[in-house]
Amino acid sequence: MRLAGKIALVTGGSRGIGKAVVQALAQEGAKVAFVYRSNSEAAEQLVSELELDQCEAIALQGDVASKEDADKIVEQVLEKWDKIDILVNNAGIIRDGLLATMSEENWQAVISTNLNSVFNFCQAVTRTMMSARFGRIINMSSIAADVGNPGQANYAASKGGINGFTRCIAAELARRGITVNAVSPGFIETDMTTAVRNAAGDQIKKKIPVRRLGQPQDIANAVLFLASDEAAYITGQILNVDGGLTLGGM
Repeated sequence: MRLAGKIALVTGGSRGIGKAVVQALAQEGAKVAFVYRSNSEAAEQLVSELELDQCEAIALQGDVASKEDADKIVEQVLEKWDKIDILVNNAGIIRDGLLATMSEENWQAVISTNLNSVFNFCQAVTRTMMSARFGRIINMSSIAADVGNPGQANYAASKGGINGFTRCIAAELARRGITVNAVSPGFIETDMTTAVRNAAGDQIKKKIPVRRLGQPQDIANAVLFLASDEAAYITGQILNVDGGLTLGGM
């Protein structure tokens, strides 16, 4: 198993892409702590499923937008397992709306949950990773950072911020044996993207060169690679996993 002996922390891990990431890391031998905000039933079910597969996982409740909660969660993981080798910042929300009518509340909610959380958890794990001279940080971005979608100014801004942040801290931490990369999904079949998919209908698939929507496992596979030893020489990169959607000219 590629991640035997490794400790991973995943935010937004109880459903969708986060759940697939937690499962992929655990099945490759990592002990996984994942963060959920409110759905304790889904979190407990995932832990039970992993335990049946002889995997070790714990669910931790918290608000990823809170620096205090992030610090507390990292401390809990360190108390249990003494280290954190892999951090996956996956937590995110969508609050779509045109700029003219977007509320400040919806702007701040998306920036706080999607972008501030990445700062919170990266800063919280940096010292322990620097001391160990090893770490893998993978941030969840989106092709929305590069392709302007009407009604997603807040979401695109949060993901664009993640891309810039990823490159900067990759440069800062490279000499300490820590790689920092981002995965940028295209249209993935999850609960969070249901409204967008329903609005666009079959037109979405016609724009994707591989002619299908992505699955959470497609993203989990990319995360798994970046967390592995095979990706030790890759840092500061934004990996599009979008079926070729951002190629353009189709």
